[in-house]
Amino acid sequence: MYLPLAQRSFNYLLISLAALAASACGGSKSMFTQSGDGSYYADKFEGRRTASGAPYRGGQLTAAHNTLPFGTKLQVTNTRNGHSVNVVVNDRGPHAKGRIVDVSKKAARKLDIIDAGVAPMKLKVLKMGPTTRK
Repeated sequence: MYLPLAQRSFNYLLISLAALAASACGGSKSMFTQSGDGSYYADKFEGRRTASGAPYRGGQLTAAHNTLPFGTKLQVTNTRNGHSVNVVVNDRGPHAKGRIVDVSKKAARKLDIIDAGVAPMKLKVLKMGPTTRK
């Protein structure tokens, strides 16, 4: 059956919008983003227990976030210089007002924030961690 060009275009538009809506609804948890200031752990926290129970290790790519589940994989981007790093949430914090993330020292080096201490960051969830408690 032949459809006029206007009808085919309209059908294509409806199918495209439906696909877009379905992908947005199905992936809403993984589409979490957040912007704000980020910082990194001081050396004095090396070896101390994190909220997840794991010891803090500055040489690993980890982060603290106030609400995201432990095990969540994040892409953290320093919006000042564009440097990014992938980290895993294993702690709660930061506990400084106005900050959205604390990253490990290794992550801070990759983000080039060691000298500044605090920098504007953008967080993007790559994979949400489990939401049930053990």
